[in-house]
Amino acid sequence: MATLIKKIKGGEFVIKATDAADIAIPEERTEEQKMMADMGRDFLNTEVIPILDRIDKQEEGLMQSLLDKAGELGLLGISIPEKYNGFGKDFNTSLLITEVVGAGYSFAVALAAHTGIGTLPILYFGNDAQKDKYLPKLATGELKASYCLTEPGSGSDALAAKTKATLSTDGTHYIITGQKMWITNAGFADVFIVFAQVDGDKFTGFIVEKGDGLTLGNEEHKMGIKGSSTRQVFLNDCKVPVENVLGQIGKGHLIAFNILNIGRIKLAAAALGGCKRTSMLSIQYAKERIQFKQPIANFGAIQHKLAEQAIQIFTCESAMYRAGADIQAAEEEYVAAGKSYEEALLAAAQDFAIECAILKVAGSEVLDYVVDEGVQILGGYGFSADYPMDRAYRDSRINRIFEGTNEINRMLTMDMFFKKAMKGELDIMGPAMAVQKELMAIPDFGADEDELFVAEKKALANMKKALLMGAGAAAQKFADKLATEQEVLMNLADIAILIYMSESVLLRAEKLISQRGEAACSLFVDIAKVYLNDAMDKVNVAGKNAINSFATGDEQKVMLMGLKRFTKIAPLNTRDARRRIAAKLIEAGTYPF
Repeated sequence: MATLIKKIKGGEFVIKATDAADIAIPEERTEEQKMMADMGRDFLNTEVIPILDRIDKQEEGLMQSLLDKAGELGLLGISIPEKYNGFGKDFNTSLLITEVVGAGYSFAVALAAHTGIGTLPILYFGNDAQKDKYLPKLATGELKASYCLTEPGSGSDALAAKTKATLSTDGTHYIITGQKMWITNAGFADVFIVFAQVDGDKFTGFIVEKGDGLTLGNEEHKMGIKGSSTRQVFLNDCKVPVENVLGQIGKGHLIAFNILNIGRIKLAAAALGGCKRTSMLSIQYAKERIQFKQPIANFGAIQHKLAEQAIQIFTCESAMYRAGADIQAAEEEYVAAGKSYEEALLAAAQDFAIECAILKVAGSEVLDYVVDEGVQILGGYGFSADYPMDRAYRDSRINRIFEGTNEINRMLTMDMFFKKAMKGELDIMGPAMAVQKELMAIPDFGADEDELFVAEKKALANMKKALLMGAGAAAQKFADKLATEQEVLMNLADIAILIYMSESVLLRAEKLISQRGEAACSLFVDIAKVYLNDAMDKVNVAGKNAINSFATGDEQKVMLMGLKRFTKIAPLNTRDARRRIAAKLIEAGTYPF
């Protein structure tokens, strides 16, 4: 994808329009990126997909051997600089490989845990000696990595961890004692990123090698991702050299939370890969299954499902690579300003932490929708463990919990908006006050609908006004107690997510039209318009739920009238649009976009 100049700040999409020319779209991938994606796809199809049952049974040494093979191809070192045996590729390339491998069920989880939360803390926070020691072997797979944050008493509240690290009397080691749970790759990891409290309250990261003092619980019996090793990790007077402190004492939260920003958008990428495989399997079955003397793909109800899978996938993909390019552009700016590669990417991901949280929620929920409809399309066969939807359905569910639950990420999305506003980084209250004034003005219903997407962009701008109206009123009503109003925050977050997704798919369609012409992009127009049409109804519902929970009397009436005005959209024949999309899917026999 072409290098872009950063045009917008993180979270600014709510108050500022973006030009289609300023976003990255998947269709702009370079030949090298396509070749790398093909390599990952070939690896999955030859090494992983044929042995999924064996992987789920956790055959001794099987997952390790797959990671070794992936390491030989370079799939474990996409983000690691070349001087550490990696490929040193840009951020959107790493997202692309994560997407491709994301179709690999439990293997995708093991690989993502190794390359992401297991390796990145050392890459971004390790000193030179730590990077020299660990990164080359992590890049090749000689060492396998794991990440130990969650404890029995601290999940979303990570800083409440009780694992202790005490400096030895001779000052050469920390003695770590505690219990970690739900640890991915624990069964075979050689290196563990462990978080513990130093002196009782200094949350700190450590690089812990497998050995004396570190023991494992049994493999967890899980609903899904059965091939992924998930165990408890017990640290009993585990001696860790002082040189294995990761980052600074008491600054472990910087590691945990910054790595999560990257992990969230990469989870969306992996979910996208799972979505595309599930869509393909759904289409193929619908074409082959005969009922009433014809393929069920001929029936409108099935076409609706196939089309909606594709609409959700295309939209999520549009948003993810848009955000990825924004992060990459910000990273390049930071490098130009003198930051190191590692510092630059962390700072860029922090800038777009709102978008990362949005994508984590959207990506995981799109996958849940796609696999659920996949089961429905297959009917009784979908419920059979002998057919592929069983594994896809069960494996999908963890993604709404991984990398912070979707509830936490929704509240975090709005919390970050308000904090940026308070710091002066985003002027949210100014536009919110302008919307308040507009509520008392005569509405302007005019729009030149002959020009492409003018009506849709007006609807999108109104959608943003609905969020600003609700967020501004909630902030005034609750002030510093807004953080405790979780239902309101989640309503507002739902609107923010719908805005980002709607804008992203519109911009992608618009950019494709500028490159290929409108006639060649009619299905992209259908996808964008159907998504926006349905999103507007969802904004109306979320907005009403928010407003009715805190507004009364005349204020409530005015805001509900404003919401009704801001969620108007021209009638659209979504049935015919979905039929056109479904026809393309059925013709292609796979997800073709």
